[in-house]
Amino acid sequence: MKCTNKVVGLHPRRKICFTKGMLAASLCLILLTGCGRNDYPMPYDAYSTNSSFTILSADQAGRAETFAADLCIANENYNESAVDMSEAEAAGLFSLGDKQTLYAKNVHEKLYPASLTKVMTALVALKNGNREDVLTASANVKITEPGATLSGLKQGDKMTLDQALRILLIHSANDVAVMIAEQYGGTVENFCEMMNEEAAAIGATNCHFSNPHGLTDEEHYVTAYDMYLIFNEACKYELFKEIIGMSSYSTVYYDAAGGEISFEKASTNWYFNGKATAPTGITMRGGKTGTTSAARNCLVLLSSDRSGKSYISVVLKSSERGVMYTEMTELLELIQK
Repeated sequence: MKCTNKVVGLHPRRKICFTKGMLAASLCLILLTGCGRNDYPMPYDAYSTNSSFTILSADQAGRAETFAADLCIANENYNESAVDMSEAEAAGLFSLGDKQTLYAKNVHEKLYPASLTKVMTALVALKNGNREDVLTASANVKITEPGATLSGLKQGDKMTLDQALRILLIHSANDVAVMIAEQYGGTVENFCEMMNEEAAAIGATNCHFSNPHGLTDEEHYVTAYDMYLIFNEACKYELFKEIIGMSSYSTVYYDAAGGEISFEKASTNWYFNGKATAPTGITMRGGKTGTTSAARNCLVLLSSDRSGKSYISVVLKSSERGVMYTEMTELLELIQK
């Protein structure tokens, strides 16, 4: 009989263990199978009142790290009266070092993410590629939807993944998102499967992606809490953090004939272009914006306080862009209180 150490339904870096109440059942399974370890599917549940399990063995007893030991856990709503977030459908503020949720409004409500989608696109690309990879645009990069942000890619154009990620996250180019998806998924559809698999692996179980850019689709949605989980995972990559902290980007890539194409754009983040100002004592380290008629105005940010503690804040479906930044600034002021 073959034993396996694989754990179904959990992130590969998470440690698992069992409560004392499960010990008898575990021992019975061990005796019946003859294996020292077995598969125990324990999917993450954001609503569960029990977030950990304890393991006891004949030769060792102790408490293992829980699935969410390094994450903030949030109820649907928390500390709502602290901030006027009336113009946003959902919002959250999470202290990474303290692993605490400082504010939550409708954080498990499924909403359109617009271009916040590109955080997941970047995460999957970073996990599966190298920054020196050369990507080539297919005919599918031609997007005709009115209002879609584009870099102007044409079939045959080439650039590195490093360049593509910077244009994707700083300019929010939808055509570049398609090129990245086809590079690492073979097709956009396959890449979306990779996005959904990665979301499930990190515990973001209330979202679903049907495209790599965020243009509106009924089957494409995210929650504020899942957006925190996805953004937190992406921030584990230094390249990602470097890019989201840039105020502008200029580069040169090449067309099918080898001719140079110049690109230069400023960040869509108002905190970086001077249209919004972070609260005193708060350093803006980066973020991603998103806007569509269905999603309205969305924003996810990484910031830090004077002591160097890091925070992730999310606002989804705000009525107007200026209002969104005003309410986000007020949300960030909670850090100092």
